[in-house]
Formats: sequence, C-alpha cells, structure tokens
Amino acid sequence: MILIFGGAYQGKLDYAQKNFDIKTVCDCSDGTAPDFAADAIYGIEGFVKRQSQESVPPPLEAADWFSERRKAWQDKVLIMTDVSQGIVPTDPALRVFREMNGRLMLRLAAEASEVHRVFCGIGKRVK
Repeated sequence: MILIFGGAYQGKLDYAQKNFDIKTVCDCSDGTAPDFAADAIYGIEGFVKRQSQESVPPPLEAADWFSERRKAWQDKVLIMTDVSQGIVPTDPALRVFREMNGRLMLRLAAEASEVHRVFCGIGKRVK
C-alpha cells in the first residue's frame, strides 16, 4: 500500500495519478465508505469525519475499521488530508475527528510500503 498525505488543496490526487498506475478512484470526501475495488481511495478524511460524528459515543475508530478490512487495501493507493496542522478546534466534535484522523494516518503509515507527502503539488517520499 502507498499512503499519500498533505494539506487541503495541495494536489495529492494529481500527484498520485501522475506517479502511480491509477485507473479508478473512489472519492470518500462526502463521507461515504471506501470502495476498495478502486485503485486509489481519495478523501479518506471525509469518511473519518463521518465515523467520528455518526457513531454513538465512543465513536467507531476509523483505524479499527480499516484494520478489519486490511486485505482489501493492501495493493491500493490511499490519499488523505493531514488535518493536524493549525489551531486546535474549540469544538469537541472537531477535536475527536482530528484525533481520529491522526490515529488512522499513524496506522496506515506504519503499514505502508511507501509514504509520500505532497505540498504545493510537489511530492516527497518520506518512507
């Protein structure tokens, strides 16, 4: 699995399409669950946000959801936004989302064969 991350609107999907053999993309930005039939899963943070808000407390951990489906995404390109930068939100629900997204990124980065960070459309392999 290849993990690509970076800030919002930094060209992560374009970078992935230019550098990897991606024919189909599943966009989860609207909160839908990833369809692992696609070559790349984009906007994973949208799914994480929905997970953090819809579940009865305690929320269903997105990292656990991904772990349960590990075999399905082992050969995929996973693309997500790093929401950990900037001011910590005062809204407790947004903090839960931010922390859950960070825990998922940590787990995926540990599992990934490659990790790339994209900033201003320029990618750098960090693992």
